[in-house]
Amino acid sequence: MVFADKTPRRVASERELVLPISELKAELFRALSHPARIRILETLSTGERSVGEMQPEIGIELSHLSQQLAVLRRAGLVVSRKEGQSVYYSVKDPLITELLRVAKQLLISSLTETRDLLADLHAQVNR
Repeated sequence: MVFADKTPRRVASERELVLPISELKAELFRALSHPARIRILETLSTGERSVGEMQPEIGIELSHLSQQLAVLRRAGLVVSRKEGQSVYYSVKDPLITELLRVAKQLLISSLTETRDLLADLHAQVNR
């Protein structure tokens, strides 16, 4: 393809367009791949919190909490604002909360199936 500046440029293939999206999705899930970060996002799903308010709820040391919040901030999952000496965090997009809700539903469904399978196996053993 030739553009207005007469420079020939190659048009990206469909595969080349899909690959970066899958890489971005992988980066998103890597940011979600730590239990403390999941707890932070679930805590923030009910509203903005200061680091001091979150610390007892999350149950990790303050320095570790700050590190995990930094990962979430760099990933664009949370935003922060400073008020006096306190830093407040909130979920950047409500879809993040929805993603966590869907993940929980998937786990419940999977665990329910596993429980039912175990019950069937147990019944077969006791026959």
